[in-house]
Amino acid sequence: MSTMAETPHRDQGRRRMRIDGWRWGGRIFLVFMLLYTALPMIWMLITSIKSGFAAMQFPPQWWPDQPTLASYQKLLDPQNSVGQDFLRFFWNSLFVSTATTILSVIVAVPAAYAFSRFTFPGRNFLFFAVLLRNMFPAVIFLVPLFILMRAIGLVNTHGSLILTYLTFGLPLAIWLLKGFYDNIPVQLEQAARIDGATRFQAFVLIVMPLSAPGIIATAIYSFIGAWNEYIYAYTFLSKNEQLTLPVGIQRFFSENTTDFPGLMAASFMMSVPVVVLFLVLQRYFVRALTEGAVKH
Repeated sequence: MSTMAETPHRDQGRRRMRIDGWRWGGRIFLVFMLLYTALPMIWMLITSIKSGFAAMQFPPQWWPDQPTLASYQKLLDPQNSVGQDFLRFFWNSLFVSTATTILSVIVAVPAAYAFSRFTFPGRNFLFFAVLLRNMFPAVIFLVPLFILMRAIGLVNTHGSLILTYLTFGLPLAIWLLKGFYDNIPVQLEQAARIDGATRFQAFVLIVMPLSAPGIIATAIYSFIGAWNEYIYAYTFLSKNEQLTLPVGIQRFFSENTTDFPGLMAASFMMSVPVVVLFLVLQRYFVRALTEGAVKH
């Protein structure tokens, strides 16, 4: 009897050890991934507060003897040419990314709602055709889009970037929002229609507040994609006053030398808006991905 009583306890102990092993393995993996993503940012920040000589030392100096904010002061000072260029590039990126985000939300919200709520000929074909573009790398469309932008006179304008980023960002934005709308019960809209609301009023007053996390996630995705894009900005823009940050910071490279502290300071400042935006709104992004992926 005692042997039979001990057997379930042994099984429970082994099962608990197995579960604890998976938990600790997951924790170790998360710590590794955190270090993998955080260490480049930390090293970039440390290099940005070094002098030019300290940044070139080998073996590298892990912490500068005399930290300095000269690179940041140079970038944020509109009185010198470097500061003027950096601030201009920053505002160009902010304008292009914000305009792309706003237009993506304006187009994706009604498009995703139409795919979710209405039935029309070719609906499924059109929906998957929207996603078809994501099967190909963006560089394939570089030359055709440049020819198109030149034909309509948008080369060397921010409009070419906004239109391109909107085209590339909409497929995933529509797909993400459609999954979110599918999880909102249609009975809520029907109840609002019975109370006298029009379909548009039911959409604005009922559906949009409930889909706010999905809309915010779409906005985050569109902003980050436009903020970090380099290839099309490098191809479509050649005037210095039109350049965005990803293209503009390459001016820290020269034929004979590279200002590594200035380059790292500019890169760190470029990453700050995206990191802050994601940290502030990450709960909406995660909620949109989970609720949009599970059918209730």
